[in-house]
Amino acid sequence: MSDPHARPSDEHASRLATTVGIRVRQYRIAAGLTASDLAGRAGLSPAMISRIESASTSASLTTIDRVAKALAVPIASLFRGADAPPSAVVVKAGDGAPSVRAGTRRGHRYSSLGNLLSASGPSLEPVIVELNADAEEFPMYEHAGIEFLYMLEGSVLFAHGDDEHVLESGDSILLDAETPHGPTAVIAGPARFLSVNPAGG
Repeated sequence: MSDPHARPSDEHASRLATTVGIRVRQYRIAAGLTASDLAGRAGLSPAMISRIESASTSASLTTIDRVAKALAVPIASLFRGADAPPSAVVVKAGDGAPSVRAGTRRGHRYSSLGNLLSASGPSLEPVIVELNADAEEFPMYEHAGIEFLYMLEGSVLFAHGDDEHVLESGDSILLDAETPHGPTAVIAGPARFLSVNPAGG
């Protein structure tokens, strides 16, 4: 709920900071960078990157420009969605946008089904993941929030912390995403699942 005493300019600044924070985190994770990695590239402190991503500071345009250059993206892309975030995203069958993630270089494919920015609640991104059964290594993930996976096809061995689960078509798992997790082997391929997690997760 917005502050009834907040001035319009304050609310706009808050929305800009939230949008920039979400976008920076999205691009950083997509590039396979830690907050410290990005800080080093941008010549900033890891604490500043953390404050930008959590929208706990309104960074100057000079600082945002340095972050954009470190991420190799146009500065305008960090503000995308700030003025009029979409209320719905429709993706027709097979039209998901290719997404580069840690497993891409191992032959896994990720198709983003869109994401919505929200200043009042969680921002979610559904992704269709297609696993390369011939891959010798599978990356593990950990990020803030929770994650939901639903197996669409095939079966995998899925790790969450010290636990391992066999997930088959129709199975699902809801998990604490701050614990290292991810598929560790394809049991029966092709293996495809829907992953829903916080935008940038």
